[in-house]
Amino acid sequence: MAEDRELRVRALLDSVRAEGRTALTAPEGKVIADAYGIAVPGEELATDVDEAVAYAARFGGPVVMKIVSPDILHKTDAGGVVVGVEGAADVRAAFHRIIENARGYNAEARIEGVQVQELLPKGTEVIVGAVTDPTFGKVVAFGLGGVLVEVLKDVTFRLAPVSADEALSMLDSIKAAEVLRGVRGQAGVDRWAVAEQIRRVSQLVADFPEIAEVDLNPVIATSEGAVAADIRIILADQVPAARRRYGRDEILATMRRLMQPRSVAVIGASNEPGKIGNSVMRNLVDGGFAGEIHPVNPKADDILGRKAYKSVTDVPGEVDVAVFAIPARFVAAALEEVGRKKIPNAVLIPSGFAETGEHELQAEIVAIGERYGIRLLGPNIYGYYSTWQDLCATFCTPYDVKGGVALTSQSGGIGMAILGFARTTKTGVSAIVGLGNKSDLDEDDLLTWFGEDPHTECIAMHLEDLKDGRAFVEAARNTVPRKPVVVLKAGRTAAGARAAGSHTGALAGDDAVYDDILRQAGVIRAPGLNDMLEYARGLPVLPTPQGDNIVIITGAGGSGVLLSDAVTDNGLTLMEIPPDLDEAFRRFIPPFGAAGNPVDITGGEPPSTYEATIRLGLEDPRIHALVLGYWHTIVTPPMVFAELTARVVAEFRERGIEKPVVASLAGDVEVEEACQYLYERGVVAYPYTTERPVAVLGAKYRWARAAGLLGGAS
Repeated sequence: MAEDRELRVRALLDSVRAEGRTALTAPEGKVIADAYGIAVPGEELATDVDEAVAYAARFGGPVVMKIVSPDILHKTDAGGVVVGVEGAADVRAAFHRIIENARGYNAEARIEGVQVQELLPKGTEVIVGAVTDPTFGKVVAFGLGGVLVEVLKDVTFRLAPVSADEALSMLDSIKAAEVLRGVRGQAGVDRWAVAEQIRRVSQLVADFPEIAEVDLNPVIATSEGAVAADIRIILADQVPAARRRYGRDEILATMRRLMQPRSVAVIGASNEPGKIGNSVMRNLVDGGFAGEIHPVNPKADDILGRKAYKSVTDVPGEVDVAVFAIPARFVAAALEEVGRKKIPNAVLIPSGFAETGEHELQAEIVAIGERYGIRLLGPNIYGYYSTWQDLCATFCTPYDVKGGVALTSQSGGIGMAILGFARTTKTGVSAIVGLGNKSDLDEDDLLTWFGEDPHTECIAMHLEDLKDGRAFVEAARNTVPRKPVVVLKAGRTAAGARAAGSHTGALAGDDAVYDDILRQAGVIRAPGLNDMLEYARGLPVLPTPQGDNIVIITGAGGSGVLLSDAVTDNGLTLMEIPPDLDEAFRRFIPPFGAAGNPVDITGGEPPSTYEATIRLGLEDPRIHALVLGYWHTIVTPPMVFAELTARVVAEFRERGIEKPVVASLAGDVEVEEACQYLYERGVVAYPYTTERPVAVLGAKYRWARAAGLLGGAS
């Protein structure tokens, strides 16, 4: 059955191509809709006015009449649509008016006739569509349709094809989800029927890569079903060539030798201070790398006390990584030698490739890499750090604080911001990797490796684009159940300048697609650079929450209100305090304080009140996370608060009770030291902000949901 369906569609698409067209007519769209079970109204193509009258009479009620022309894509703009036509006289008048309008709109247009279509009953207008995204390939879209589609832009996206469950989830992912469930006495829509339209469109574009865009707009959704009033299909000018893909085992084998090398060659090593080749050598030597370091320079015999080789082919034994510190114009020839030496990884620090318009030069090195099986990191990068190997293969400042955070960046400047943040906050890292032009190795390769790396607990990635969005999503889905993945996607305000021939295409701006699909993959998207870094720093510190109930305990009513706002803003849930728990909190706070949630203990309370209420919050199994708001007073100084909080949290963890605890400290400069003390002891704490600690807690919850460790949607 599926094979017959595909043969029918293939024959139709081939005939459209043979005519030199990319846009299908409405009758051609109906052929495809019927083949894929996409519900459309009854319709006929009238080639003259008498046929139009006969077809309208056969439908036995009001009809919609539309121009059919391969040269008129937007029928409404051409005055080629008349709705609610009834009776022979009106049909004749509408037919002539549509033809006249079409000729006035485009005198050269080929006119095949007028489509006579059943008028659908009133219902909720939605849009179902699909586009070919340059990053993610075939993407299916759903949202409010009709005239609202480009006004509200309330649309959500998923990778195609989608399962039935994924299609249903799209109905709940738009802001107007409640409208679909029924409001003000109106019945909700047939959700299964709408989801089936989404699923079938997604399967269509997955089966036929040459279909660039599909637009069902509007789909009239009622409690009885969902029918597409209009279908528009556009073919691509050409199908992009498939990117070379590596298997998971291949990626891990190469990445292991890159991140855990036993031998490194530096091509362009130098004795001259100020040269990149000198800086790379110094960082490798001074960083304490225990493996072999081989300088390569045809004009030197000895570099930093190590034997230098004229060519990398002269280096004895196996080499795992070749680090390039030579000008761009010499890279190709040296890479050939790396290939002959069978070195699996080349770290290309030099700039002067695609980023400066030298696309052919970059294509040349990619071809050499593919020919010899060399994976290329870069070019145009600062290098990389693999701290657990004491490896600092970069010309930038060294960093050696070992920990569980892996950080990557597409930009050298952002890479150095990462480095400075890590140093200032004492964040231990497992790796810092520059990706630059991403001529070969990219985020999905690194994510595959870091997902398996026992030293890495959390991965944070700055990126400007993804070369292969589907490969990244696959790697993220494999990693997220075990480790959080945080992404800072630059360029989120870009308008998606690609010209589009459909409503769906116009709505699929790059960032809208990135946002939904990264969420679909379980990735935590950071709004800014500092957010990404703070999430990466904080997520490994916080235990995984066991439920949604959050309680705020605060010494200042004002902080409590702001913390409550932050909880809501981050999609978290303030616990409704049951009477017995409310009474228990009241026993520890003064009569002028306030129980409920937030629990306001007031600012003049001694340390014992903070301690008693925090203990109660940790003790009660119905509470799953605590947000603390501290107000600096002489009665309870900052370090006293920090020490008692850390002590109580540690005591409960020793008893096997681990809950996320975050804190906002308001006060004089002493709160900075108190926050550092708390952070080092497992409480994510920040001075002068109520938003930041709750944002980190929110990121932890988003990961826990995506990883399947909590109920509910991410």
